[in-house]
Amino acid sequence: MELLTIKHQDFKMIIECTKFDSIWHKAKNNVEEESLHSTYSWSEGVSTVILNHYNEKAITIENNQQAPAIFFDNTDYPIWIEFKDYVKKAQFGSSLQNENEKFTFRSQILAGFLNYGNEIGRSEIQLIYQVGTENRNFVFSFEVLSTKLNYHEHWKTIIEDIEQEYRMLSLDYMRRTFHGFSPNASEDTPETIWWNVFAYEQQKFIKACKNIIDRPRHRLHGKEAYKRADRLTFIPSCIENELVEHRHDSSYLYRVEERVWTNDTQENRFLKFALGLITDKYEVLKKRIEAVKNASDVMKSDMQTTLTMLKHLQQNPFFRTVGNYKGMSQESLILQKATGYSQVYRTWTLLHRSYSLNDGIYRLQTKDIATLYEIWCFIEVSHIVKEKLNLSDEDVDHSNRMEMNGLFTWDLGKGEHSRILFKKGGIELAELIYNPKNSERENISIGIKDWTVPTVTQKPDIVLQLTKSDLQEGLKMTYLFDAKYRIDGKDKNGVDVPPEDAINQMHRYRDAIYYKDYQTNSLKKEIIGGYILFPGDGEPADVAVSKFRKTIDEVNIGAFPLRPKDAHNRLLLEQFIEELIQNKSYETISKVIPQKGTLLKVPNRLLIGLVENSLLSGYTQSFLDGNATVYYTRPKFPTTISLHDLHYFIPYIKNEGVRDIYEIVRVRTITSKEAKQIEGEDTTDDTRLAFELCFSRKLFENYQPINTHKLINYTFIDSSFDKMDEWVVADKF
Repeated sequence: MELLTIKHQDFKMIIECTKFDSIWHKAKNNVEEESLHSTYSWSEGVSTVILNHYNEKAITIENNQQAPAIFFDNTDYPIWIEFKDYVKKAQFGSSLQNENEKFTFRSQILAGFLNYGNEIGRSEIQLIYQVGTENRNFVFSFEVLSTKLNYHEHWKTIIEDIEQEYRMLSLDYMRRTFHGFSPNASEDTPETIWWNVFAYEQQKFIKACKNIIDRPRHRLHGKEAYKRADRLTFIPSCIENELVEHRHDSSYLYRVEERVWTNDTQENRFLKFALGLITDKYEVLKKRIEAVKNASDVMKSDMQTTLTMLKHLQQNPFFRTVGNYKGMSQESLILQKATGYSQVYRTWTLLHRSYSLNDGIYRLQTKDIATLYEIWCFIEVSHIVKEKLNLSDEDVDHSNRMEMNGLFTWDLGKGEHSRILFKKGGIELAELIYNPKNSERENISIGIKDWTVPTVTQKPDIVLQLTKSDLQEGLKMTYLFDAKYRIDGKDKNGVDVPPEDAINQMHRYRDAIYYKDYQTNSLKKEIIGGYILFPGDGEPADVAVSKFRKTIDEVNIGAFPLRPKDAHNRLLLEQFIEELIQNKSYETISKVIPQKGTLLKVPNRLLIGLVENSLLSGYTQSFLDGNATVYYTRPKFPTTISLHDLHYFIPYIKNEGVRDIYEIVRVRTITSKEAKQIEGEDTTDDTRLAFELCFSRKLFENYQPINTHKLINYTFIDSSFDKMDEWVVADKF
């Protein structure tokens, strides 16, 4: 399908797309049609630009005016440029080598195709061709839009949210699209700013330097000189007596001060300093860029030309008469307003400023939208967890945040390097980890401690671990969230559906990632649930009953739509995370579906037993110290208490209360003679129970009273964790 035709004095260009109707329909379903517009612009020599697809009719569009968009993400666009017979050596002029390799010039036709993948924003088609001995360039500029999100609204929100949390993380280099940024007051000057901003300013900067060298600003400067009397044009009063004294000596030299013009001014010193530093910085960054395999020959040639011009200017004889720059004692009006100097000073200022997305004129490149969406989802989940735990900024520790990606842009740290800890009063409540990579070989810095993957490498996007202590001290319940910048159509209610392969990936994660118990050298299941986050839309009531939401309740795998400025569907994710936080661990485990043929037992039951408070007894003291290893019952143990599923024991110290909890390792029978607490008494041959114990943790910092009316035979309480309210008098921890 022919989408757009450009008639130029030297050629005719046609842009096509075979499946544009379905692409346009998909975009309209996800984004309002009035937002699916692009601003088109082009260089000189064009007679007409005709848009062919809109409402099945052709319309003529004007330069620098908005019209319906034709370029979208992840779409192939065949492009044909038919040059007139006098044109020679035509080529595609992208800064990326692989883009240029997609175009070939044969029989006066330059043909190829473009696919922007997940890169959205403003882009250009640049043609370089030769007419006679003249090299000509043509640039056609437009916007590449998203079929899933509103580029003019949602993308900007994503960038702003990321930049607020991780300054300069959004920026990238060697991309096919760019965006308008404006300078702000920040002091940050990452090297990607130098590269991108100077690429926009370099020709103006070089021209300004040439203008200054040709017509520099100079000033009068006092210079000491020695002259004979006949050479003096002016006789200062300070040498009048000396002149009378040596009036008969025609060869005598008199010391005088002359006023001469000099280029050694404060402003010229700044020019020398700025030119030298920019040249050195540009050379370093040029070498880094050239090392990137994707850099095109056109770009490398332009970089070399620019560096050669900068070095040529730096070596100009003009600078031999200019001293070293030592700073400004006060503001210079010449630097701010004088021709040439103001451009040099402006470029220098721009290179030392940070930038914010504000529809500015400075072109900066950002990471692709899929990566940005993934980072944004991580930030959104962290905000929800913080909100639902009622924490302040001081309770959130995320000191390990960003790291260099090898050149001069930033990536969000992976695994342990990105951990966000949520604490309250020094107690860890939750942690969030971005992009851990776990395999048999990689399980330290970029993985998660005690995780193991026996088969192939696994790399979930977002890992949420909630710390629970109702069953076991510091037990971590693990949930996975995977951000996918994809939508697989709509269901019968008009709700966007997550990609099917992403749901399958959640099943794989849950089955592939294990917890390694190094004490018993055994593997245990780690992942409780996995959930896709995708930029879907739909009525919240319909989303709540959608299949991908209902499967979360059934098998703990499903999806949540999450897009900027969609507070209603975000609420579904908020409510779900709040449930995860509030649920006790035994409630969560009890809902885990067991393997067929196995019985899943949730360690929920516990026994509270009386311990006589006698400081003379070593047996009692062991419980007070929290290092008891056995508990002996009296001769008669209540028959109403079942032993087979008891998991925990809580000692009730008479006149003190309860504090500690022990895990019951084994229950056995003993004779009264074996019971240490009755030594010295008349022993009988009765049988008693002995509970072998292992200290688990403290339920409370201090002893708390219990409801003694619940005691069976004044000695025991048979209960469970979910019934603690019935026997603990104090508030639970």
